[in-house]
Amino acid sequence: MNSTKTIQSALISVFHKEGLEPIVKKLNDLGVVLYSTGGTEKFIKDLGIDVIAVETITDYPSIFGGRVKTLHPKIFGGILNRSEEIEDQKTLQEFKIPQIDLVIVDLYPFEKTVADGGSHQAIIEKIDIGGISLIRAAAKNFNDVVCISSVNQYASLLNLLEEKQGATDIADRQKFAAKSFATSSHYDTAIFNYFNSKEELPALRLSSNEAKVLRYGENPHQKGYFFGDFGDLFDQLHGKELSYNNLLDVDAALTLMSEFKDNEPTFAILKHNNACGLASRESLVEAYRDALAADPVSAFGGILIANKTIDVATAKEIQSLFCEVVIAPSFEEEAQAILSVKKNRILLRQKHWNLPESQVRTAINGYLVQDRDSKTDLAEDLKVVTKKAPTTAETEDLLFASKICKHTKSNTIVIAKNKQLIASGTGQTSRVDALNQAIHKAKSFDFDLKGSVMASDAFFPFPDCVEIGDHAGIVSVIQPGGSIKDELSIEYCDGAGMSMVMTGTRHFKH
Repeated sequence: MNSTKTIQSALISVFHKEGLEPIVKKLNDLGVVLYSTGGTEKFIKDLGIDVIAVETITDYPSIFGGRVKTLHPKIFGGILNRSEEIEDQKTLQEFKIPQIDLVIVDLYPFEKTVADGGSHQAIIEKIDIGGISLIRAAAKNFNDVVCISSVNQYASLLNLLEEKQGATDIADRQKFAAKSFATSSHYDTAIFNYFNSKEELPALRLSSNEAKVLRYGENPHQKGYFFGDFGDLFDQLHGKELSYNNLLDVDAALTLMSEFKDNEPTFAILKHNNACGLASRESLVEAYRDALAADPVSAFGGILIANKTIDVATAKEIQSLFCEVVIAPSFEEEAQAILSVKKNRILLRQKHWNLPESQVRTAINGYLVQDRDSKTDLAEDLKVVTKKAPTTAETEDLLFASKICKHTKSNTIVIAKNKQLIASGTGQTSRVDALNQAIHKAKSFDFDLKGSVMASDAFFPFPDCVEIGDHAGIVSVIQPGGSIKDELSIEYCDGAGMSMVMTGTRHFKH
């Protein structure tokens, strides 16, 4: 089989015309016969270049409002015939089917129409039929045909035409075929997910055309990739490339701060996906200082995030801390300049808070899919189960602690006071260990726990945690409840003069 082929004819049918002109002119210079239809045909004619209308080959006009144009044996026969098969070549001659060596397609913008909030009918009309069929046919017959399946491939094609003057080898064609099947599978995935938006069919389809090769994975000996449109959510203003671990921490920071997005100035510091500092204050610089005070040791090399514009005063405070990433809705110009002094520090401007409604992770030999935990405990969710009710200030602290607890690795206990994270026990195998870890950490940084509150991600099966908390100075507790032994913890709180509220909602994070 002859690996090298010379393009002598091309079928062009595209939605996006940007970048097409130099390709058409180059093909014309090479003497390639051009076939086209509709708006693309007009575009080529307007360039003063000869083009043959598909309708003159098929003897059929574009019908059904343009839904049927290229779906015809004389078109698909020209693409799918095999040059090495004698019978195929005889059939071409018998039915006067023109050979097609190059197919250039750019599909209707289905995803964009959905994203732009198009009507259901408008979205349906953007489901490309002829284009996707041309792509599959041309890619299948890559032994003979070059297939360009997206506007994103125009530049690659032009470079190839300039370099080889219309010749292609099997490696060229197979590479474009792989890209073509990536295009078609992604397109079909988007359509399926639109029709299955209510998840009536228990099927998982994931696809991303946005791929970034990372320096490495979690560790240097592991490969790492990020699939997704990072630029939709963030503008990177400064610093080195984000690593695999940076991205995990940025995700944790964003989901945590989403709980405080509409609150007073709030600053959080995270390390290994858990908050080591968080505070809400009247000014951002005060919030930063009190967030840092919770654990200045763990803050080293951490991820910082704010819910308000980072001003000069805050930037000056941050500048003295070694940190990997700083995230905010915006930065004052001078503040950005101050934080950019350290060349590797990553500054991210957050554009919005929209996150996927579902979460996906690999498990064993498959995938686990769940709804995002979008439930935030509110004052109206609280059920006072003790004789003593929390004060207004204590209730605010309980809800504050609950938000942090929800985004901390289980088992966890979070201790808070005056809208400041005092300490947390994270990722422990017992809730008692988590509480003891939190108390030890708070005392090591000279915090007075008297009058503080604590939040638990799950119920207390025994009264040991509330007893330990009581002896440490904790006065109020928030937990989901649901243990058959809830009364034991309630009875202890009543005897100790503590208040306890239950939410009815567990917030495990594994």
